[in-house]
Amino acid sequence: MVPESVEQWWSRRQWSTGRDVPYEIGRYRDAWAPFAALVEQFRPERNRDLVLSQVPPAAEVWLVWVCPIGHEFVATPAEQRARPGARRGGRSWCPVCAAPGALPGPGSKWPRPAPRPDGAAGRAAGATRSRPPRHVPAAAAAIPVVPSADVAPGRAFRSAIAPRATSATEAAVRAAIEARLAVDLTPNAVRVRRPFFERLEVWPDIVIPEFAVAVELDTIGRNADEHVGRREATDRRKDQLLREVGWEVVRLRVKPLRALGPYDLVVPGMSQRAIDALVERIGDARGELFVAAYRRA
Repeated sequence: MVPESVEQWWSRRQWSTGRDVPYEIGRYRDAWAPFAALVEQFRPERNRDLVLSQVPPAAEVWLVWVCPIGHEFVATPAEQRARPGARRGGRSWCPVCAAPGALPGPGSKWPRPAPRPDGAAGRAAGATRSRPPRHVPAAAAAIPVVPSADVAPGRAFRSAIAPRATSATEAAVRAAIEARLAVDLTPNAVRVRRPFFERLEVWPDIVIPEFAVAVELDTIGRNADEHVGRREATDRRKDQLLREVGWEVVRLRVKPLRALGPYDLVVPGMSQRAIDALVERIGDARGELFVAAYRRA
């Protein structure tokens, strides 16, 4: 059978099974559990909002994957699981990474990696690692990090202990916000008054000091266990701590997650339309005229 797009494949399975959800979340979790690298590479927002545990390992369907350094490519589940090479035990089963020094040509089975959101070329094989990681804006490299004890509650700052962002989606959303608004996104933490996991700081996905707005990007994750249950309670506490120091939180939540706060957006997936709606929602939270002063022409 010739592989189909994920939309065609899912629609055909809906028709053949007579069910809106032919494969429920978690059905194939055990089959994918040994393939942690593939779980990390799968992108629900690029695959009809399906999670990997809904996809049979033998399904003849083209899926979109993104390797840890940002190469985007298309492959079937069987091709990914059977990827040859010594990198199988590592984090990257990317066809581009598997052939250092060579990008696939027009006749190659694998498409070229998608451009990075900032328009820069991807890191070449063997390139120096002395430069800041790609997820850190160049301007941020010169901004000193400070301990939260030296920062007043409610102030944004660069924290030395904040986790580094590795999500390709987060990088794309960050770049899209910067393309629309003249704001400084280099801070990665906000000082709060009460401890959050024993620290007086929280680390939103994106910090916008000009508006005192924290942006969070929420999905249920590849195992369908993110931002639900106890983790949802943690999100609510984080939002509460931010609001106590004068910040507002705008969560961009991918279905089936629900809104937690008054300015949250529930969207089918991360897209340019969703980013436009996010900027509008920031205007709702802080005043459209105020936000309009920062809009790029």
